[in-house]
Amino acid sequence: MAARGNLRDDPFLARLADQEPSAWFNPAVTTTAEGLAASELSPSIVDDAAARLDRFAPWIAQAFPETAGAQGVVESPLDAALGMQRELNLAAGQLLLKRDDILPVSGSIKARGGVHEVLEYAESLANEAGLLPSTDYRAFSSEPFRELIAQHRVVVGSTGNLGLSIGITAAALGLRATVHMSTHAQAWKEELLRSLGVEVVEHSTDYTAAVEAGRTAAQADPATHFVDDEHSVSLFAGYAVAGRRLARQLTDQGITVDEDHPLFVDLPCGIGGAPGGVAYGLKLEFGDSVHCVFAEPTAAPCMMLGVYTGLHDEISVAELGLDTHTVADGLAVGRPSGFVGRHMQGLIDGYYTVTDPRLKALVKALYATEGILVEPSAAASLEGSQWIASNARYLQRMNLTDQHLQNATHIAWLTGGDMVPDEIQRGYLS
Repeated sequence: MAARGNLRDDPFLARLADQEPSAWFNPAVTTTAEGLAASELSPSIVDDAAARLDRFAPWIAQAFPETAGAQGVVESPLDAALGMQRELNLAAGQLLLKRDDILPVSGSIKARGGVHEVLEYAESLANEAGLLPSTDYRAFSSEPFRELIAQHRVVVGSTGNLGLSIGITAAALGLRATVHMSTHAQAWKEELLRSLGVEVVEHSTDYTAAVEAGRTAAQADPATHFVDDEHSVSLFAGYAVAGRRLARQLTDQGITVDEDHPLFVDLPCGIGGAPGGVAYGLKLEFGDSVHCVFAEPTAAPCMMLGVYTGLHDEISVAELGLDTHTVADGLAVGRPSGFVGRHMQGLIDGYYTVTDPRLKALVKALYATEGILVEPSAAASLEGSQWIASNARYLQRMNLTDQHLQNATHIAWLTGGDMVPDEIQRGYLS
């Protein structure tokens, strides 16, 4: 790596600065056992989150009728994608799509962590007030609970999708909410939140500044809880529950994951909380048999930059001359989560970037082959299999042979799109 003040002297960082599509597979990635130990995170946080979501499942089913058929479980399908696999020229292994673009509640991966953190906060308020129900959590819709909860507020900074998940869940509980939106947030997301009674504060600054504004506002009020996308263990644990649920889906579909049948999971990455939490949950389930790779836009490769330099949240893509302006608004983040970067750096195999024109092309290709229309952010996950298959040094280092690749399962994690208004969705295809 180059000296801090001379980043362009590093050839790889120079490519990032020039927004050339690039991949970097971390030579320091370690075994799952070593990586989990170094993370200093306890698997019990995932057990606690899963149990909490189970307790709230009857309330979720009542508050969000689209989850009633799943008994209040907020989960998305895992679908085959033969047409897209042919489009990507992926000859070895199979491609599956994790459909968080249609995840209930808010139509994005952010519903996983956002729903969990808001429910954890509501549960803590009820517990402190001596109102916590012993069994049926549908009591959270009753008047005593709503009167209590209405006296409190949640605050979050967001480029859009986390704000939606927090605001929608808070509104359903009767909890007041304020979402600080960065300049990259789309107007329809702000309008939807306001229609639910959520306060939206607009900022003509980037994501990091919006988060800081939310943090500052929350500190002034003891009846306010700040949802910290950069450091929240609650969000992280909610995302991580996806690991055990995916394991059940793969088993139900008769798909083997073991040393001879590796699993590659490609996750779009903004600040890093959602993909970091999902990757942690996957590592708990599949150990060394799963390989997680993060995808970022060429205009905002913040997590790759942080891990590559070892500086994590102490460096911003602005130091490469990048402005984070991208069609992938959910990934338009200049400074990564230091929490995820430091705790997960030994467990993420690699990182790659995608240009805006390629993101648009992938959105169109996915719609043409599978009839699925996603946000450009989600389409970033579709590039991973090509970067993996073409990196001989990485494959050799990980002892992944041609036979392993023939037996492999690739999962592209589609992170959002279902709540996008029709006219904007049509614009993706024009």
